[in-house]
Amino acid sequence: MGKKLWILNHYAVSPDIPGGTRHFDLGRELVKRGHDVTIFASGFDHKIRKYTKVDRNKLFRTEVYDGVRFVWINTFPYYKNDWRRVVNMLSYGWRVLSCTKGLEKPDAIIGSCVHPFAALSGWWLSRKYKAKFFFEERDLWPQILVDMGALRENSSIAKVLYALESFLYKKAQKVIFPMPGGVEYAIGRGVSRDKVVWLPQGVDLERFDNAKPLEADSNIAICFHKNKDKFKVLYTGAHGPANDLDSLVSCASILRDSYPDIHFFLIGDGPEKAHLIEKAKKKMLDNISFLNAVSKSEIPSVLANADLLVHSLKRMEVLRFGISANKMFDYMASAKPIITTIEISNNPVVEAKCGIAVEPENAEALAKAIIEVYDMSEEKRRELGLNGRRYVEKYHDIRVLADQLETILGWKSDTRSFVSDEAKESTLI
Repeated sequence: MGKKLWILNHYAVSPDIPGGTRHFDLGRELVKRGHDVTIFASGFDHKIRKYTKVDRNKLFRTEVYDGVRFVWINTFPYYKNDWRRVVNMLSYGWRVLSCTKGLEKPDAIIGSCVHPFAALSGWWLSRKYKAKFFFEERDLWPQILVDMGALRENSSIAKVLYALESFLYKKAQKVIFPMPGGVEYAIGRGVSRDKVVWLPQGVDLERFDNAKPLEADSNIAICFHKNKDKFKVLYTGAHGPANDLDSLVSCASILRDSYPDIHFFLIGDGPEKAHLIEKAKKKMLDNISFLNAVSKSEIPSVLANADLLVHSLKRMEVLRFGISANKMFDYMASAKPIITTIEISNNPVVEAKCGIAVEPENAEALAKAIIEVYDMSEEKRRELGLNGRRYVEKYHDIRVLADQLETILGWKSDTRSFVSDEAKESTLI
């Protein structure tokens, strides 16, 4: 008999909108196994700062995708990264408690952080419904804020957040991390080793094997067609301060005159996008296109148009614990060569032999790596791409990760091993 799982993730998205679909993809696989999955997410999109999934006059709205139920919650709107965003987070944590009426009692609840108020509400609901509680820490709050300089480690706010983190560690049946470095972090915070598990990001390979074609009259399809004879360098995802896209625009400036056949595509949204567009205009760059974010279901077809993919991040102290961006594994699943500019050991691009790693915040080094891939034979580029594809098939297939999640939740007594000893030692990006 199937079990019932609730996932509280403020920023979860369905496959028809841009963003990471970790919980939807895992949920869909669990539904295939006969389980019932409900995801509680905000109907106010934090990237474009608009209500997209719920009417501003209603508390919540329910929608179902491939058997996975989404409860879209009306959270407090915000339009700058100021105190209103904190109110937005708090409003999710409070309002989600009133959005469970009519749903059958869950067997397990996962409270997922970024931010801890979602996890705290998950714990509260687990007490109310006598369900098992699991804490998933996708970002290390407040450690990431301390490492980025947004909070002082000894400040009152940091102390409260550390205390809340410790409380959630104590109350959870298991603590789940998508990055392996998080396991050691939690152990260092006093959590028992047998309580901490690593469930990395995964890829729905069916989405890539049966790619949804781009609409021929869409802006992105038109732009690709216009540049069909160019060597296409793609970046997809957030345009935020941490993504180091300034270096990518500078790289386009470096290569504009000497390599006119290379064209850059920056696809996505974020607070830095307007600045990046303005920078490109000032440099009069005609070899770069800025395009809107696309839905998760369209990503495979977008990546299929690329000759080379770029994943960039600024230097950040918090990367000592690693991050687990599903963008990287989507890139690998597309079987395209990758350049990564991330200062961290055990880079999966290096491990998989699917591209080139260069230091971050160095436009010259990035340009040199792009030229290196540009000068490769098609056969060599294809080999790099296939190396990445094989890597995610072996370690990040969402079907295998769903097996792992069933085991974590106590719904399955065994699961096949899918991570080698070498990979377990890695810090995956």
